[in-house]
Amino acid sequence: MINTVRPARVGMSAERLERIGGWMDSYVDSGKLPGCMTLVARHGQVAYLDSRGMADEEAGRPIAPDDIFRIYSMSKPIVSAAAMALYEEGLFQLDDPVARYLPEFGDGQLWLDGEGADMKTEPVGDAMQVWHLMTHTSGLVYGNREDGAVGAAYRAAGVDFSGSRNVGTLEEMTKRLAAMPLRWRPGTRWEYSVSTDALGRFIEAVAGAPLDEVLRTRIFEPLGMNDTYFQLPAEKADRLTSLFTKQADGSRTETDPASAESSWVKPVTLFSGGGGLVSTASDYLKFCEMLRGLGAYEGARVLGRKTAEYMMRNHLPGNADLTSMGQPVFSETAYDGIGFSLAGSVVIDAAKAKALCSEGEFAWGGVASTGFWVDRAEGIVAIFMTQLMPSSSYPIRRELRSLVYQAITE
Repeated sequence: MINTVRPARVGMSAERLERIGGWMDSYVDSGKLPGCMTLVARHGQVAYLDSRGMADEEAGRPIAPDDIFRIYSMSKPIVSAAAMALYEEGLFQLDDPVARYLPEFGDGQLWLDGEGADMKTEPVGDAMQVWHLMTHTSGLVYGNREDGAVGAAYRAAGVDFSGSRNVGTLEEMTKRLAAMPLRWRPGTRWEYSVSTDALGRFIEAVAGAPLDEVLRTRIFEPLGMNDTYFQLPAEKADRLTSLFTKQADGSRTETDPASAESSWVKPVTLFSGGGGLVSTASDYLKFCEMLRGLGAYEGARVLGRKTAEYMMRNHLPGNADLTSMGQPVFSETAYDGIGFSLAGSVVIDAAKAKALCSEGEFAWGGVASTGFWVDRAEGIVAIFMTQLMPSSSYPIRRELRSLVYQAITE
């Protein structure tokens, strides 16, 4: 149950927040989204929570506050936070070579030219370090996104963490990944990739425990995130929402049902730190409030204050933004003035970003068009839940920022 307060109590306008409802209606009534939910909290209290549309169109079930969503890449900040909890115990250093813990990365090759059997590579030389994985500057790619020779090599070798939930293990898939050439020399370019999946395997090696267990004991149980899983229990399947994919003609097709027949209810053997979790708005609010609270939430401390601050600052070399590091646009969002932390994006120049935001704002989203941000300067946490792939379908996140910030009155 999510308790709400009068918006005026936290310096927001109820009338202006209601604009969010009309905005959600426009997406649902036009058929662009099956349903969606928006949560806005300020100073730790929820000022706005509303939903439009259906969780399960076939069954006629409207979206409810406790519905469960596939959060995909919103898994990544959770995994990074777990890594930093291990870092606090002195179990590794951020500039340690990854191969010290995962020896399969010890003979890395850098792609130079050609493809397939004619591919030319050379030894990487500069060792991939832990912070490279956390900042997506590792030289790894996503095989289903990179359309060049390296992406083709991933696809040919079956390197796919998200599509192999019950085929093999995280250790086996990471070893397969380590045999792939790097697309870029570590530390030279930001390239969204399977880096956080490799980080999940790194966590297993450091902690000596499976990733699902590490997340449960380090994050979920301390914060009371009781509805966040790699494998959704069958008894909670009636709260799952349907997943849709946008087609070329603008229509959408259901690609995973809101039922126990979903692949997310089936047994999981490969825990994808990059995109394998389901969660609720309530659970993810607890995680976001922990970040806003610099490591602590309702008496539970997951990270030290200094660690949380450090994790959420820009870690790109020379305080660069993502545009200058090779990624001017990702998903539907432009990245001028946006850097990358050890766990997600961070605003380093609000004016350059050309969107209502605050410097230091921490954010990320998932491929099914979910998203969140944490603005410590304004005390804002905003979470948007829906289930439409890909996230580049509509400019949801930028539009929502305008709608949230225009409602602040003090």
